[in-house]
Amino acid sequence: MQSVGNPLFLEPFWLQHAATSAVVTAGWHRLSYSYPDDTNISKELERVIHKLHAVVGNAVTDNRYIIFGAGSTQVLTAAVYALSPENSSLPAGVVASVPYYALYRKQVEHFNSQKFKFEGDAHQWMNKSDSSKYMIEYVTTPNNPDGRLKKALLQGPNVNTIYDRAYYWPHFTPIPAPANEDLMVFTLSKLTGHAGSRFGWAVVKDETVFNRMTDHMELNSMGVSRDTQLRAFKLLTTALKGDGRGLFHFGYHTMKTRIMAAYAWVKCEREEDTDCYKVLQAAKITGRAGNAFSAEDRYVRLSLVRSQDDFDLLIQHLNKLVSDEDGVNIM
Repeated sequence: MQSVGNPLFLEPFWLQHAATSAVVTAGWHRLSYSYPDDTNISKELERVIHKLHAVVGNAVTDNRYIIFGAGSTQVLTAAVYALSPENSSLPAGVVASVPYYALYRKQVEHFNSQKFKFEGDAHQWMNKSDSSKYMIEYVTTPNNPDGRLKKALLQGPNVNTIYDRAYYWPHFTPIPAPANEDLMVFTLSKLTGHAGSRFGWAVVKDETVFNRMTDHMELNSMGVSRDTQLRAFKLLTTALKGDGRGLFHFGYHTMKTRIMAAYAWVKCEREEDTDCYKVLQAAKITGRAGNAFSAEDRYVRLSLVRSQDDFDLLIQHLNKLVSDEDGVNIM
């Protein structure tokens, strides 16, 4: 069975709210590039996002700027661009602590910019003496793939941090306090399950960083589709009906049977099982190999956010794998 990150576990909630979450747009509507205020950001959607974070209590948004992107993917790129030095002979070093989401490295290497360069594991830069070098650290918390609540490793006047908060929702982790970092990234994909709508946003404290991110979005794509923004508005408005917690109660009660994490970070313990991906694949379980996250191949990420049928099938195959080993400790 497949084990990718499609968040289908929320599908039953949206089936129950099919009518109130539906969007119908006439062909003549929304032809312009921008909204009546000549911006590419819906003020109504921005207002709903502020309300969303206030209801959930997972992020401070008062006196902060909100910027939209085509999923968190585009927002992350804009953030790296905005935090890179404008007048420096050396590119900013971009790092993340292992295991980290592979997209961070792939994006930076793909764009091959003179402004920034991927420099690998953040642990390796903790004791570097060159404090004049500009550094940008990705901090994913809860982390993808292992679910840990990470903190920034690097400190200094020339260090900037991008907090990827894609999984900082009650479905996946307790929310002890609102996150209050300078730049926080969120995505509709892991909040409502609508990965295909491609909508993400950042909460930004510094106006200069916000303006540079906005410039990047304008040049890159003229902003997020107005149709996408309309759908995001409709979905979030539906989710916030009543006491505003219906979606979160549903997500929490579903995920608490799945260890309250988006993924299981599995390690094959037997000495001979150096490639855990192949061990699981032989048992009809397809995850993502540890090397995709710059970790050892003894690790595999298994998705816990798919449909209930997929999750039940995963557990069935895992139980069979363990029973076939006759009690041998393999994980």
